[in-house]
Amino acid sequence: MIVSNEAPGFVVHVVDDDPAVCNALKFALEVDGFNVRTYARSEDVLAAELSRGGCMIVDYNLPGLNGLDLLRELDRRDVHLPAFLITSNPALHVRSRATAQGVAIIEKPLLGNQLSEAVRDSFARSGLC
Repeated sequence: MIVSNEAPGFVVHVVDDDPAVCNALKFALEVDGFNVRTYARSEDVLAAELSRGGCMIVDYNLPGLNGLDLLRELDRRDVHLPAFLITSNPALHVRSRATAQGVAIIEKPLLGNQLSEAVRDSFARSGLC
């Protein structure tokens, strides 16, 4: 039996164009009790009706809009969710932009429970647990 860490309506939105990464993150987060939705492209996220409670886990290297551009567009559309950018060896300009946008970077490879703990922390800061 999985004990849920989530509040009603809390969804972890995972955006990555690599199906293996999306499936692995979905599985790991669901095992930890989170409700997860996955998206392969920025356009899929922009077309979706996103819950107002939850967080975003977004790969930087997406086709079309990169992860930070996607998050900026969501902000422009008044969708403000805590966000984590997952990437390998981010360049200084990526780090600077992420900091300016209030987006935490979690570097690949993802180690241990780093991602689940970050999601749980964002969940707690939102007052949803």
